[in-house]
Amino acid sequence: MGWLLAPAPVAAHKPSDAYLRLELAPDGSHRGAIDLAIRDLDQAVGLDGNGDGLVTWGELKARHGAIEAYVAARLEVGGEDGPCRLLPDEHLVDEHTDGAYAVFRFGLTCPAPASAIEVGYDLFFDLDPTHRGLLTVDQGGEVTTAVLSPERPHVRIDAEARAGIGVAGFFGLGAEHLLFGFDHLLFLVVLLLPAAHHRAGGRWLPVERWRVAAVDLVKVLTAFTLAHGLSLALAVTGVVDLPTRLVESLIAVTIALAALDNLWPWLPEQRWRIAFGFGLIHGLGFASALGPMDLPAAGLALALLGFNLGIEAAQLAVALPLLAMTFPIRGSTLYRRGLLPVGSVAAFALASVWFVDRAIASGVR
Repeated sequence: MGWLLAPAPVAAHKPSDAYLRLELAPDGSHRGAIDLAIRDLDQAVGLDGNGDGLVTWGELKARHGAIEAYVAARLEVGGEDGPCRLLPDEHLVDEHTDGAYAVFRFGLTCPAPASAIEVGYDLFFDLDPTHRGLLTVDQGGEVTTAVLSPERPHVRIDAEARAGIGVAGFFGLGAEHLLFGFDHLLFLVVLLLPAAHHRAGGRWLPVERWRVAAVDLVKVLTAFTLAHGLSLALAVTGVVDLPTRLVESLIAVTIALAALDNLWPWLPEQRWRIAFGFGLIHGLGFASALGPMDLPAAGLALALLGFNLGIEAAQLAVALPLLAMTFPIRGSTLYRRGLLPVGSVAAFALASVWFVDRAIASGVR
């Protein structure tokens, strides 16, 4: 088969994630599956045999053995009586919102039934320190989640640890997906460039009081959080399902439009309205992190809570220092004729490049 599975990375907006699912049986014979981004696997084990920037099914199939060896060397599952043995099963391909993923299914044979399971994860950390392994463990209907990272590569799951294991991890994941999701971060910065100004007669004029600027800033951040939280929940639960290419392209469009509004104000004067409307689109992009985990209702609620709180915390970490830096110089020529327009033009140019790149991306064929 020569069908295209994945192009070279398309200006990805999200950090690298892998999705590990374990189903633990009472008799100690467990099953698992892991979804690995083809772009990550290409870096780790080399998939693009002819170096044309594309990965075909034939090239992927030829490296199945290397993928199995890579996972086996960097993934450990065990109980009280020792490590479990990983038994390769089948290889599939799945399409996530951020591209094609190789799905490796396997069995796990453990020395004896265990009341607790330990997972050690070390995939891609040496290549990308922002990589995260998103773990879902199903123990007879009891679902536990965890986020594995270079700082926390091991997790123990038992009855005592089950409660509350997810929220803190997803808090960090949400913060990282804003801080390392460069298009979301750029959109936020573009919205905040005129944060110490108000609109009058189609022009930006300095705000006189800090309190007024701070209140407007809170409105913008709150609107963005509410909007992306809403669309994220709808996307993860399957109520809204838009094509990846469309969502990624629209995210680039929101940045370009917000940047144009900084240069020639034409959007609604209340910036929180812009943040809310465009935030609905950005939430669909955030869904790429949680959707593939396929969590039950209770686990999904906790994951969404932690994830959104993490995004909000990261927003504040960006917005408050930015406002503090720009407020004292808000009326200066340097800011009004330099930083504000130059920053907006640069953002518009970058968003335009992203749009072209994403709109013509080949995707999975």
